[in-house]
Formats: sequence, C-alpha cells, structure tokens
Amino acid sequence: MQKGEHKGEGIGLFEKYLTLWVLACMVLGVFVGVFLPGVPQFLSQFEYANVSIPVAILIWLMIYPMMLKIDFASVKEIGKNPKGLVITWVTNWLIKPFSMYFIAWFFFTVAYKNLIPLTLGKEYLAGAVLLGAAPCTAMVFVWSHLTRGNPAYTLVQVATNDLIILVAFAPIVGLLLGISGIAIPWVTLFLSVVLFVVIPLTAGWLSRTLITKSRGSAYFEDVFIPKFKNVTIVGLLFTLLIIFSFQGRTIVENPLHILLIAIPLTIQTFVIFFIAYFWAKLWKLPHDVAAPAGMIGASNFFELAVAVAISLFGLRSGAAVATVVGVLVEVPIMLALVRIANRTRAWFPPAS
Repeated sequence: MQKGEHKGEGIGLFEKYLTLWVLACMVLGVFVGVFLPGVPQFLSQFEYANVSIPVAILIWLMIYPMMLKIDFASVKEIGKNPKGLVITWVTNWLIKPFSMYFIAWFFFTVAYKNLIPLTLGKEYLAGAVLLGAAPCTAMVFVWSHLTRGNPAYTLVQVATNDLIILVAFAPIVGLLLGISGIAIPWVTLFLSVVLFVVIPLTAGWLSRTLITKSRGSAYFEDVFIPKFKNVTIVGLLFTLLIIFSFQGRTIVENPLHILLIAIPLTIQTFVIFFIAYFWAKLWKLPHDVAAPAGMIGASNFFELAVAVAISLFGLRSGAAVATVVGVLVEVPIMLALVRIANRTRAWFPPAS
C-alpha cells in the first residue's frame, strides 16, 4: 500500500468487506473444528518447536508483501515537520501499549470476572497486549488515502515505526505480560520478532533494493508489488481458518466471548485515535498529517500480533483468539474513524 496504492481508489472490494471474509472464515473454521475434528488433528502433526509449519508459511505470506511496500529511503525526510512524528511515536509507543493493557485488564479481570474464567481472561489479556504493542504498518496507507493524508509523510511515519518495532516490541510485550503474571518465554518472544519482523523486513528491503537496481523503481512499484495484491489477506484468511478449526469446540461452548473481547478493543481504538487527533489539533498541524497520525495508532499490525500469539501461546490459546477478534473489528471501526476525520477537516489549518 505504498506509492502505487496511493494513486488507486483507496480501499478495494476485498479490503472493504474484510470483516465479512474474516467472519466467514471464523464460522467455517469453527464448523471444521466441531464436525471435522480430524482436520486440525492432521494439521497438528506438522509442528516444529511448537510452531505450526502451515501457519508459519501463511504468516510469511501475510507479512512479506507488506514489507515490500516500505521504502526506508523516506527516513531521510525525518527532519521535516517533526511534530507529526513526535505525536506518532509517543502515542504508539508510550501511550497505546499501556492504555491497551489497562483497558483490557479492567475488562478481562474485573468487569468480566463472572463471565470469563480468570485463566482464560489472562490469555485474552495477552492477546490484547500483543495488539497494543503492534501499531499498523500497512492498512494505514489505505486509511491515509481515504482521509486525503499526505502520502510522503505517512510513509515516513510508517517507516520509522517499523524501525522502532525492531527494538521496542519485545521489551514492551515482556514488561506488560510480566505485570499480568503471565509466564514469558523470552527466547520464543525474541525469536518471533526475528522470524516475523526482522527476516521479512530484510527480505522486503533486499527485494526492493535488488529489483529496483536491475529493473527500475517504476517496475518495482507498478509491476512487482501488484503481483502480491491480496496475498496478505488470503494468507490471513487461511490462517484464521486453521486457528478457528483448533478453537471450534471452545468457541461453540463460549460464543459470548467474541463480543466480550471486541468491547475493550473497540474502546481502545477510539481512545488512541482521539488522543493523537486532538494532540495534532492542539499543535495546529494540517489535517493531512493529523488524520494519518491518528490512524496509525488506532489500527494494528494484526498480522504480527497473530503470529506472535501463535508462537508464544499456541493455536488453541485465548491469546490467538483475541488477536483474531482484533482483525474482525478493525475494518468497520477504522472506516468509522475515516468518516469522523473527514467530517472534522475544518478543525485543522490547510496544508502549506
């Protein structure tokens, strides 16, 4: 969703109805888990070091195409109009993970104490923490486009966020999970960051560098990247099928849990958006910087969150389910925030 996609029509049909596709895959996965239990039993044979090999492949299909779209040459523009970057960094890394933790902790251990067993509530909390520590790196280009955001500035915001993820994601997740009394397999956590951030990020950078050098930037942006159109979403949907086939029996027995998980995630999304958005208004930033700043914090790098949840806690965990619910609610909520941002454009000074 980089340069080429900024020129497009914004959110496509596949992305626009992502919630419906996600819901369909969840229902189908539950059906498979309940009525065709031999399927998840068969898939469970293909594991290495507690990591499902089919899911690992699908996760790579999700993440690599997004990393292709990040042009880190944009980081050299960091000195221009730094206020928007300060808002993005502080909101994403000093506010969002901790607000997510406290909101999720309140709901899963206090408000829901008579509805969800404490052990399962802690697993849902872990999934929420993983979402909160992973700000968006891909779909935000769509949200920026729909709010007429500055594409070059959005690129810098996303590129610098990806660099911060490399060093901040694991420590923040470890800290918040530790506070929650959840056992932290540190080796697995850092390995997950290497597998699902460092390696695909490096692969994306190498692909961009080598292909641009041999075929030119126009070929890379207009021909090579479009070859991966919808690959991320297809990988995500098949991952959901597998996750929910493993979770089928649990979900049938606890259908209310999906709604209960969605409530704190929805509240968190609105809270973070308005923190960044009103901060940008206070600093009198133009709308084409303010809107993307709010969108980056509000949306999540859910592919990473799903991947790490599976690596740390397993396909059958409540943490994996919580991250998937994050996927389910993200698109409709973000489209609502796009409408709010567009209707409040007059609050901000015009772009210079």
